[in-house]
Amino acid sequence: MQTITKVHKVAAFTAGEEGGNPAGVMIRAALPEEPAMQRIATEMGYSETVFAAPHEDGWRVRYFSPDGEIAFCGHATIALGAVLAQQNGDGIFPLTTNHARVTVEGRRQDRGATAALQSPPTSSSPASPALVQEALALFGYRLADLDDRIPPAVANGGVHHLVLALNSRDRLRAMQYKLDAGRSLMQRYGLTTISLVHAETPQRFHARNPFASSGVYEDPATGAAAAALAGYLRDLDWPHGGAIDIIQGEDMGAPCHLQVQIPDQPGSSIRVSGNARMIGD
Repeated sequence: MQTITKVHKVAAFTAGEEGGNPAGVMIRAALPEEPAMQRIATEMGYSETVFAAPHEDGWRVRYFSPDGEIAFCGHATIALGAVLAQQNGDGIFPLTTNHARVTVEGRRQDRGATAALQSPPTSSSPASPALVQEALALFGYRLADLDDRIPPAVANGGVHHLVLALNSRDRLRAMQYKLDAGRSLMQRYGLTTISLVHAETPQRFHARNPFASSGVYEDPATGAAAAALAGYLRDLDWPHGGAIDIIQGEDMGAPCHLQVQIPDQPGSSIRVSGNARMIGD
């Protein structure tokens, strides 16, 4: 296995050659000390930077936002898969996170790469009325704005997300909130993001993901939230037909496309894939 010492900049889940969510990727023979990883992530300024080092049959990985460590990050895993494919050839790379064993598949292309992650196991449970009321108040939404086919839930595909499904694309487009209030709510309830979604069709979703828990107003693409949403839809017996597409980032000028495959077995891993391109390498 080859390793690199620079921080690669990768846009994950791009829509064609546009958009994407940028992540930092550092691969070394051994992981830096935790303060060093935190400093690098803060200096990078991206919502996530992933650090990886060879470990057993694969790679030991840790994820840091500018504000602290995160248990799992989907778009940074896609970015890592793209860099691993560049450095080591196409393949499926086993990853050991702080809490789970997952994989990422990377395939090189003429202009970047494609990558697909397998999430940790998924789970979901109904959101408490208190959490729902606080979240609606945060965004200025009402109960009447929700899609009653997809009740509010806390869903997990590696980390916790509150899923709020809106019955109007316009209401999703109008999303706004105060960052400090959002951070307080998410930290009190142990949420990594709030996943605001709109079902255009049973297999095509629009999404926005406030990431205030780590001081980020909004992430343009969130693979972990996509896995959590997909697991929740499976728990609901939603007519997903085995796959959904998620369109995200349009409302913040960074269009992203996430492709999600949903196997039948309850709680099983979700496959989230997309394109990636290198930034300034």
